[in-house]
Amino acid sequence: MKLQTTVDIKPSKWQIGYEDKILLLGSCFSDEIGAQMMQRHLSVTCNPFGTLYNPLSIAQAMQMKELPELVQHEGLWHSMAHHGSFSRADKSEAELAIRQSIETMQQAIQEATVVIITFGTAWVYEMKDEGFPVTGCGVVGNCHKLPESCFTRRRLTVEEIVAVWQPILQQYPDKHWLFTVSPIRHIKDGLHENQLSKATLLLAIEELRTQHPEVSYFPSYEILLDELRDYRFFADDLVHPSSLAVNYIWERFAATFCSPQTQNEMVLEHKRWKQSQHIPLH
Repeated sequence: MKLQTTVDIKPSKWQIGYEDKILLLGSCFSDEIGAQMMQRHLSVTCNPFGTLYNPLSIAQAMQMKELPELVQHEGLWHSMAHHGSFSRADKSEAELAIRQSIETMQQAIQEATVVIITFGTAWVYEMKDEGFPVTGCGVVGNCHKLPESCFTRRRLTVEEIVAVWQPILQQYPDKHWLFTVSPIRHIKDGLHENQLSKATLLLAIEELRTQHPEVSYFPSYEILLDELRDYRFFADDLVHPSSLAVNYIWERFAATFCSPQTQNEMVLEHKRWKQSQHIPLH
């Protein structure tokens, strides 16, 4: 008796190994997979700008080479392209942290052999000129609790996403590109709006995959929403995946993109990591 709809995933034509340098960018699902890789001592750089959700902000982060103009709000200096963890009360401290993130990003892009991108949402916030003018800001990576009147909210189109990512893929044809869509639903947008958003992301990735043979897709969204559809696979907020679901998706990921030899090595390295986390009672 079959009691589960299993997502069929074909083994990847290329494999991730310990010789690879891996860059992960995007939504908090990138952080989850990145943490799994770090625990197995793979060479990983994960979200140098902090968590980013929409395709345009991720692309802008990859291309940023100069310090962005900062915005002061409620006693903190913010970069509209960075996560809130980079905000500081002292402007010079914020600039230092942001400069370091840009350097880390540029070095990681140049050295990476594998780039893993997780799109979270197609909904974006564009900064208006009035109120908090930021030269050339456009779509922001984080609103930093600025007034809603400072932004225009809209949904990206498939064509916009493809147009932004085409040049990036053409610039780095020597890298293995892996795209995935975050299984975390943005319920604040509304369930129907969330579905429209995810569908836009899926269609954009499929278009990129069709045009670029070096692009792969991993169905993390389908695994959680279709294969692990029971609420025991979700956290208490009923939106984020539980640790059990994260571990399962990681196992499917490793089976798809890692050779049997690398998987065996990762088992040993994960044991070593667990031992390093152990705190003796006496």
